[in-house]
Amino acid sequence: MKPMLLTVIASPEVEEVVIDWLLAREELTGFTGQAAYGHSREHGAFSLVEQVTGRQKRAVFHLQVDESRVRALIEAMRADLAGMGLRYWLVPMADAGVID
Repeated sequence: MKPMLLTVIASPEVEEVVIDWLLAREELTGFTGQAAYGHSREHGAFSLVEQVTGRQKRAVFHLQVDESRVRALIEAMRADLAGMGLRYWLVPMADAGVID
């Protein structure tokens, strides 16, 4: 199967919930998480400090998922993590592996 890279962006307030949910998924063997900043012209949800600095803290998760399973995973996220304001993007991977 073709590997896909699913990137999920979450606010720090829901980061632990997303981590727990991802860890419970049997189709995932693991994932990478990192701290990041989101930048936007839409400042309606930004605090005053965020408006001045122009950025919001975010948690980013990178998941390698088989093409045959990725749509079901996204639909499960829609059902189980609704209302958390998650953003995602999905791209095909040209290659993936381990270098020993």
